[in-house]
Amino acid sequence: MNTSAHPPEVSHFHHRFEGWLGDELLEVFPCFLVSSLLAKALQEAGLAGFSLDDVEVSTSPEFQELYPGRPLPEFRWLKITGKDRDADFWLTPDFRLEVSSRTLEVLRRFKMAHAVIEAAGD
Repeated sequence: MNTSAHPPEVSHFHHRFEGWLGDELLEVFPCFLVSSLLAKALQEAGLAGFSLDDVEVSTSPEFQELYPGRPLPEFRWLKITGKDRDADFWLTPDFRLEVSSRTLEVLRRFKMAHAVIEAAGD
């Protein structure tokens, strides 16, 4: 990871879970994770402005202590490639994720109880 750039440039994504509340879309600045089920739904919906890649996932000793035997779903790295509102996914200048209404319809079918979702200003 190049930490001198902002946002940092990530070439290999390894996320170590300390805890997990069950959401299927996670932000781990500057990256995003989606469950493989959500990834499949996004692809099947024909949405634009993202690509999917592999992510290495592990759990911390604290995770194992708090959630003994709790399995994690398979996750994918959600790479945001959209540049503006012509795509279904894009990042704002302050690196917040914005999505189209089509994308939001798909996301709402999945568990995201802890996500902060706000209407975008026009």
